[in-house]
Amino acid sequence: MSTPQVFLEMTISLDGFVAASGVSLEHPLGVDGERVHAWLESGSDVDRAAAAALFTNTGAVLIGRRTFDLGIGRWGDDGTFGRPCFVVTHRPAERLVKGPTTFTFVTAGLERALAQAREAAGDRDVCVMGGAGLARQVLAAGLADELRIHVAPLLLGAGTRLFEDHGDAHVELERTSAVEGPAATHLTYRVVR
Repeated sequence: MSTPQVFLEMTISLDGFVAASGVSLEHPLGVDGERVHAWLESGSDVDRAAAAALFTNTGAVLIGRRTFDLGIGRWGDDGTFGRPCFVVTHRPAERLVKGPTTFTFVTAGLERALAQAREAAGDRDVCVMGGAGLARQVLAAGLADELRIHVAPLLLGAGTRLFEDHGDAHVELERTSAVEGPAATHLTYRVVR
């Protein structure tokens, strides 16, 4: 059995944006930003396999408060993830149960949230999903083992960049997989320690 990993799962436009300009409750990925995730519904075997890989060995999910606030109204009665989710936040909130998904709000910082996610995941992986700020924090802290980046074939021109303001920390990556689907290119990188 392999060692459980912490992986980032992010979709970006070709120009590096995870969301377009104008992010709001009405437009959680910005105005017309949902196009970056069109690959999730492309129907191709390649894109379906990339989407399924997200949950294959995932035992818990780590998200930021903005992702939670923008997504919870759209995730439905089951909470969409089907596993424990830990929300990194400065604003306390009561645990929220939506079907098989439990959202726990962690105000004690990134490391504490990740420790709780790892405990909940047991011998499975922890997925860091949304948003870009949380992904950058995880990378800067040296807590990610793998990056799974889905590149949508479009240019958003403006919005929220995934790797903007990464700081001075150099992160060496080794590409372990590159799969071209009709609606996205799916890249996997191992973080070199």
